[in-house]
Amino acid sequence: MELTFKIGSRAETVNVEDERVLGILEPDDLPEGGDEEALVRAALNNPAGSEKLSEIVSPDETVAIVTSDITRPCPTWKILPSVLKELYAAGVKKENITLVFALGSHRHHTEAEMIHLAGEEAYREITCIDSDPDDTVHLGTTSRGTPVDIDRRVMAADRRICLGNVEYHYFAGYSGGAKAIMPGVSTRDAIQYNHRHMVKPESCAGRLEGNPVREDIEEAGAMAGIDFIVNVVLNTKKEIVCAKAGDVTKAHREACAFLDSYYLREIDEQADIVIVSQGGAPKDLNLYQTQKALDNAKHAVKNGGAVILCGSCAEGFGESHFEEWMLKYKNPHDMVEEIQRNFILGAHKAAAIAMVREKAEIYLVSDMDPEIVNRTILKPAPSLEEALKKAEAGGRKTILAMPFGGSTLPKLKQ
Repeated sequence: MELTFKIGSRAETVNVEDERVLGILEPDDLPEGGDEEALVRAALNNPAGSEKLSEIVSPDETVAIVTSDITRPCPTWKILPSVLKELYAAGVKKENITLVFALGSHRHHTEAEMIHLAGEEAYREITCIDSDPDDTVHLGTTSRGTPVDIDRRVMAADRRICLGNVEYHYFAGYSGGAKAIMPGVSTRDAIQYNHRHMVKPESCAGRLEGNPVREDIEEAGAMAGIDFIVNVVLNTKKEIVCAKAGDVTKAHREACAFLDSYYLREIDEQADIVIVSQGGAPKDLNLYQTQKALDNAKHAVKNGGAVILCGSCAEGFGESHFEEWMLKYKNPHDMVEEIQRNFILGAHKAAAIAMVREKAEIYLVSDMDPEIVNRTILKPAPSLEEALKKAEAGGRKTILAMPFGGSTLPKLKQ
């Protein structure tokens, strides 16, 4: 059997015996985008576990709408108009509505970026601001010890509405839902407390129940009080193909289920060797981006197995803290322990790679300098064929292929 994987703009193929291949895991294509506004409007008209937004708010109330910042793909400008129409229909005044961009620990926006995110009409009509991690209200701590410090303007509003998009998140399970509040409009300390749980095996993509990061997020969201959400799922063209609205948990879970129906792939058993790629350019420009495919592949490989990660990584590591940690640590467990003590954004992806390395060997087929790769916890290979020969050492036989690893989530059947 021929197995082909894209690496940057090229492809590499390896031949293996059919009986060794347990499966080729690929996602279904999400639908083409249609009438995106109609999808959002239908979600607002049929909310999950909630009254309609127009029945929740009162004319004299203030409303904070929390949405994603410029680093996230959430198309706020496509969702917001229908939400505002609902609020206006309920009698809420424009001057009583504030759109808050959830920065987490990211930089502030330029005015042009705010206009792009909100849409020109909404930007003129309502107040648009960045969240401020230095001006928060302390609401207490979660049962896991995370301080719940939420942007003062968000907490001052009578109603809180959260917008977001739902995709797999490698330690929060999924994006969306209460994640707009925590870590969206929280503080760096709170983010660090929450994200330190990423090292636990239950903190993984596609898991909600029993996921300590997600449960901590939702406990913080409940303490803040979220009145309504609108979450969307996007296809590869960033078009809305699903919209769910209503209760912060029920609407979020419906969006997650929609995502699973296309991207989740059940497997009967884990393999000795998993070969995985991001699917080529532009998703494998650097190792920081290519890590997503590796993290999904960890669910398909046996303990003591090997992962062959294929990605151009022509631009190198892709992030300064990530590069520093990848070159600093020779023992993956040291990295995992350090991220619990000292959570650093960027470095956390190096720790995620270390967690996979604790389970399996990792061979990197890339355009990176092999001498540099040798300084990390990864092993360089000049070709897919050579990587497979190395991975087969020790009698490893069975193979699972993931040619689009970033958008394929393997799940072992119970």
